[in-house]
Amino acid sequence: MSEPKTPTPTPAGDTYKGWVFKWTNYIKGYQRRWFVLSNGLLSYYRTQAEMGHTCRGTINLATATITVDDACNFVISNGGAQTYHLKASCEVERQRWITALELAKAKAARMQAESDDSGDDFSPSSAPAAPGQGGSSQNSEVQSALRTLGSKVEDLSTCNDLISKHGSALQRSLSELDNLRLTGEAGDKIRQVTERATLFRITSNAMINACRDFLALAQAHSKRWQKALQAEREQRMRLEETLEQLAKQHNHLERAFRGAAQANATADNKSAVGPRKGEASDEDDDNEFFDAMEEAPEFITVPADLQFHKRSSSNISGFNSEMCPDDQSLNDEPLAMNQESPSQEMVPLKKRRTRIPDKPNYSLNLWSIMKNCIGKELSKIPMPVNFNEPISMLQRLSEDLEYHELLDKAAKCHSSLEQMCYVAAFSVSSYSTTVYRTGKPFNPLLGETYELDRQRESGYRSLCEQVSHHPPAAAHHVISDRGWTLRQEITVASKFRGKYLSIMPLGTIHAEFEKGNHHYTWKKVTTTVHNIIVGKLWIDQSGEIDVVNHTTGDRCHLKFAPYSYFSRDVARKVTGVVMDKDGKAHYVLSGTWDEKMEFSRVMQSSRGGENGTEGKQKTVYQTLKAREVWRRNSLPESAETMYYFTALALTLNEPDESVAPTDSRRRPDQRLMEDGRWDEANTEKQRLEEKQRSVRREREREAASQRTSSQSEEAVDEDSFTDPSLKSKYSSFCLSHRLLAFISVLIIKSTFSATNVSSLSGAPHDNYQALWFERCEDQITGEQVHLYKGGYWETKDRGTWEGCPDIF
Repeated sequence: MSEPKTPTPTPAGDTYKGWVFKWTNYIKGYQRRWFVLSNGLLSYYRTQAEMGHTCRGTINLATATITVDDACNFVISNGGAQTYHLKASCEVERQRWITALELAKAKAARMQAESDDSGDDFSPSSAPAAPGQGGSSQNSEVQSALRTLGSKVEDLSTCNDLISKHGSALQRSLSELDNLRLTGEAGDKIRQVTERATLFRITSNAMINACRDFLALAQAHSKRWQKALQAEREQRMRLEETLEQLAKQHNHLERAFRGAAQANATADNKSAVGPRKGEASDEDDDNEFFDAMEEAPEFITVPADLQFHKRSSSNISGFNSEMCPDDQSLNDEPLAMNQESPSQEMVPLKKRRTRIPDKPNYSLNLWSIMKNCIGKELSKIPMPVNFNEPISMLQRLSEDLEYHELLDKAAKCHSSLEQMCYVAAFSVSSYSTTVYRTGKPFNPLLGETYELDRQRESGYRSLCEQVSHHPPAAAHHVISDRGWTLRQEITVASKFRGKYLSIMPLGTIHAEFEKGNHHYTWKKVTTTVHNIIVGKLWIDQSGEIDVVNHTTGDRCHLKFAPYSYFSRDVARKVTGVVMDKDGKAHYVLSGTWDEKMEFSRVMQSSRGGENGTEGKQKTVYQTLKAREVWRRNSLPESAETMYYFTALALTLNEPDESVAPTDSRRRPDQRLMEDGRWDEANTEKQRLEEKQRSVRREREREAASQRTSSQSEEAVDEDSFTDPSLKSKYSSFCLSHRLLAFISVLIIKSTFSATNVSSLSGAPHDNYQALWFERCEDQITGEQVHLYKGGYWETKDRGTWEGCPDIF
């Protein structure tokens, strides 16, 4: 994940806030929390939105101790009751927090010591003049408020005097009337009026007294406000001096580092003299932290000094540096296509649906499933739709286009390196929908297709077809009016490890751009489904991706960090470096595959930095400020009741009468499940499976009559364990609902079948040929793939689907 940005403290404010990683427990490790430092109190929240209502914890810094563990970690404790183990994103960020905490602690201790003072010795007139306009403005506002309050109280006091004067005269008049000889009824009335007048005078006196108390309290507090204001002014001056000293120390250390690097390089050139190890390297070795459960990063990024790079005219001797070719115009502007005007976006012409029927709360009766399996062959045991979600694998594969705008922007880039950043972000974005969705899509029937026509809204047309069922494989082709084409053929291999299932996608993804004729390829990483037997299912992505531009030789190496209970790093982290054909780094990518990706332009790289865990030198990249290149879209409202579908996924199964008869939208069992009629969906699903077996057997008989030696194999059953060599392997646990659920491979948007991986490269077992794709050799990778041969969209325009098979 990218480094959280924490704002530097402002001279006029007393609040320091930002994201810091806080140790929670050994299960979740370090989690990102929003910390706020204000008035000597350090509080934290899960999100910024919680600041208004829910505080997760607070420490008073006046009695707290602050200790530093290593380059990024520090601990805050108030003596045992509360202890925070915190981790900053980098050493610079940690030092900013330490400085802010120390200053806040000193201020809190000083304010606590002075809290018992009455403040009588401090008058507003004795306060020194503020060095800036902000302090004098605040002081004048306080004085003006006090003058206004005093004036209002004086007005109230005058009114009270008048009320008392007239009230006394009224009582005297009433007393005189009382002394006169009046009837009994008139005397009672006079006494009532007298009592009410007395109550009125008492009430007015109480009001005046309350106003006087308020004025006295405001005057007393104004003295403390003056003290606090003066303390803030002094703190600002000290902070400015501290920052100036830190800047001088930074420049001094930078010069010392270059000198040491130059001396080491000179020493290495002398064969008679062994390598020397100075004090700086000894200190680095002592402070280096080793975690057996956490992989060390391949590189380190530090903020670049723009002023330094602008002053530099040549590389420093002994410092292995690589400057970007555009270092004469350094700025922190985003990539060129981020500045695209939103007014150019096309407005959708068709209103798409935003909801589907809520998921029914059906309980799964395992005994009923086991009872129905008695006496049946293992290959003919159907899997209930309770584990599914109401879309097919072909539709799941089309969800890769959720963030197609990344390819739209890449097609308009003038630089191939900038284009690589967008293509790499697109390769990561396809995993963003796999966090919550643990349901299994329907396995497509052989010959099943799915079209996603968004030409009028987004400029692209997508077509998927199930081209093989043994092994299962789906071909995908997308063409866009905005200058790019995407194609892929995906099948998978899997390994069951007892507690988890590893799914390895096989196949290459191709992206071609008309501008510059750039051709990119990459593969998918390994998906792991955890807690197969016991516990809640959860998904993780791990491995490495190489996005290669076969036209220019540019390359982006992306690394998906696996989740570790003991890792102090952010979960689901992805890092990468964009390099040209000579291996020179130009951009650094960082983020998470479930939230966002950012890029930073590399201004300088060096190999003279900190040693890695294997004795190798880490590459240190000096980069400009990170910019966001991709962010996951928010889920629709009530997504938890709609299988956690995204806005695009909600529209994938929307009925459309113009699509082919083999389209997934016309699949009856899938439609019944979406409507909440699961029992009928199970019956229809079993009918489709039996129909597919019959067609497969007939096709195998035709193929056998055309071959001299044939080897008949039983048809692959949809959603079943079909390979005979694997029946014994899975027979002992095939009835467990968790082991039924682990077949779900929705995570990688490809079809799962427990087949031998060795059969993936073999010839087809029958004479089946895909309708819209043809099998040939890929010119880039040399793989046997299915490429789109055309004709689908023309057939749709004519409305003639006679050539489509009857699969439903």
